[in-house]
Amino acid sequence: MLRLGVWLRACPAAGNLIPGVAMIKVLIVDDSAFMRKALENILVKDPEISIAGTAANGLEALEAVKKLDPDVVTMDYEMPRMDGLTALKQIMQDNPRPVLMVSSLTSEGAEVTLKAMEAGAVDFVTKPSSTVNLGIMDMEHELQQKVKAVSRRRKALLLRAEFAQRLARAAGHSQPLARSVAKPADRRQTRDLVAIGVSTGGPPAVQKVLSALPEDFPAPILIAQHMPASFTGPFADRLDKQCKISVKEAEDGEKLRDGWAYVCPGGKHLRVAARLSTRTVVVSEEPKTAIYKPSANELMASVGEQIGVRALGVILTGMGSDGVIGMETLKKRGGRALAQNEASCVVYGMPKAVVDARLADEVLDIEDMALAIMDNLYK
Repeated sequence: MLRLGVWLRACPAAGNLIPGVAMIKVLIVDDSAFMRKALENILVKDPEISIAGTAANGLEALEAVKKLDPDVVTMDYEMPRMDGLTALKQIMQDNPRPVLMVSSLTSEGAEVTLKAMEAGAVDFVTKPSSTVNLGIMDMEHELQQKVKAVSRRRKALLLRAEFAQRLARAAGHSQPLARSVAKPADRRQTRDLVAIGVSTGGPPAVQKVLSALPEDFPAPILIAQHMPASFTGPFADRLDKQCKISVKEAEDGEKLRDGWAYVCPGGKHLRVAARLSTRTVVVSEEPKTAIYKPSANELMASVGEQIGVRALGVILTGMGSDGVIGMETLKKRGGRALAQNEASCVVYGMPKAVVDARLADEVLDIEDMALAIMDNLYK
């Protein structure tokens, strides 16, 4: 039975309304009454957000989406009657809109969340490890900011989802195939290390880029993806199964190899050390004061300082401006920089910062990024 009482109680948050400003309507889906209320309390603190309603399982969520037309859905994954992943797939097929997964900090939670992002979820927030008020409030800022960021992209996300579905149907596949690229046969390679900084909406973007690269890709790739420690290992393993290149979670001190991508462990930073002809991975908790761990700024600055003109920096979708300061160092040392364009970003924050600072040599759709990366190794 739909929770009309909750909707009627939540929708007229009169003290939250701003005259003349369209509120962002959120549907909260979670089988825990405590968590539904906790998420509601967090979201209504923001004057731009209202609660369209709540649902306790996937079946209720499907009905609520049809009746309430929320701008954003927050979705738990483990629920009775219909789980969150099944409900997500149905929403993306029948009534596409931005869906944020609310995930636990477990390996199982990471696996389901990554599957959900492949199925169309735009991003995720993690549940606190405990249900005490302090733990709940830790996610407050992240949840509010992500809801607002993805809601602004609703129309663009829907158009791209519909276009991808048409392409997939035309090709006879359930998912559009990645556009494969190949090494040029007659050009001299001038760059031999790639660094990628990415955040909100990143896993599908990174997958799209890496899965299009050839097995003999002529450089190592270092990736700083804003992600919890329990997620980066499963993320790397999943990419390794889906890509022709090899992908792993980075380990401190290992030697960099061409045709390998190294994902920074969550909660730490990724750098490179170059000594004579040997380049090794540096994984460290310092600086502990960094806002983001992993930090795209730390990665880009290190690559700029150690590799310089032979480095290529890439900034993909994400909130905020992480990466722009590090990219300044990389550019000063002669490296090149690529940024994802606004139309293909879930959140045009990190790439916008690089573009606005006039650091990007090229601004590209995510569909063209793998080809551009290969091409820029030879410029």
